[in-house]
Amino acid sequence: MDFAKRLVGAMRMDASTYEAIEADPGALRQAVVVVAGFGLAAGIGLAGSGSTMRSVVMATAGALVGWLSWAAVVYHLGVRVFREPRTQSDPAEIARTIGFSAAPGLLLILLAVPVERGLTFSVVSLWMLATMVVAVRQALDFTHLSRAVAVCLAGWVIAALLAFAMGFAFGPLVS
Repeated sequence: MDFAKRLVGAMRMDASTYEAIEADPGALRQAVVVVAGFGLAAGIGLAGSGSTMRSVVMATAGALVGWLSWAAVVYHLGVRVFREPRTQSDPAEIARTIGFSAAPGLLLILLAVPVERGLTFSVVSLWMLATMVVAVRQALDFTHLSRAVAVCLAGWVIAALLAFAMGFAFGPLVS
């Protein structure tokens, strides 16, 4: 399956596309491209006309670090906490499928157009969440979608708590 078909299949939440991505170790490079593209699109779209090379590079780096961190959290939750009898996965499979679940994020470039930015951001964010749930379900071989939702929800709570703790520990002091 070529890259363009995988992108479209991932955006369509096609389970067989995610299964093919999970099974193909070579898809990791493609997943990196998707996540980097998402970072570029977000950096340009969110900054609009005020985007700088620095903001775009930072958004891209943030997307890549976030992707790998999120993949590690999902892997541990899915394999250790929410495991089903047929759950069998490795970190690379999770990284590949989750990387492709960021495909709708490529549309964040549309945020550069100052029309309905809030609606665009909300739709793309919800779409990415939905593709993430499908990616997690396929990568962890879950039979129930609810288990994939639980992994994503628990992972989100963990990530939010970590972000809060980091902000509290390293944020600016208020006097």
